[in-house]
Amino acid sequence: MRAVVQRVSQADVTVDGNVTGAIEKGLMVLLGVEEEDTIEDAVYMADKITGLRIFEDENEKMNLSVRDIQGKILAVSQFTLFGDCRKGKRPSFIKAARPDKANELYQKFILLCKEQGIPVEEGIFQADMLVKIYNDGPVTILIDSKKVF
Repeated sequence: MRAVVQRVSQADVTVDGNVTGAIEKGLMVLLGVEEEDTIEDAVYMADKITGLRIFEDENEKMNLSVRDIQGKILAVSQFTLFGDCRKGKRPSFIKAARPDKANELYQKFILLCKEQGIPVEEGIFQADMLVKIYNDGPVTILIDSKKVF
């Protein structure tokens, strides 16, 4: 699994003119699922992201997690995170998981975050979404469950 995690002051996702998920202070998580991913990858990502200390404490040091600040997560599935642009100029998405598997692991990630006490809003899987992100900082972190980077 691969995620782009952004610290946000607010974020929302709209599908067909209707807001399907919105948060104030918290994390925007764009989540991609690879064909080789398993439940263990979802567990790793949920644990890493909910514990990620990228919010400032009283000393203005990034030392607090989304849990510590009682924030929320807005999760959006994004297969394009596995776009491979190394050859040519048109990305190849061959490594991205097929929709049924991707949705299963995306939903598992959401459930695992909720089980850790983090409220999670979400987009609609495979929908054409408009995502508004107010990146606070800006702070953007890339996470890969295979630790490729």
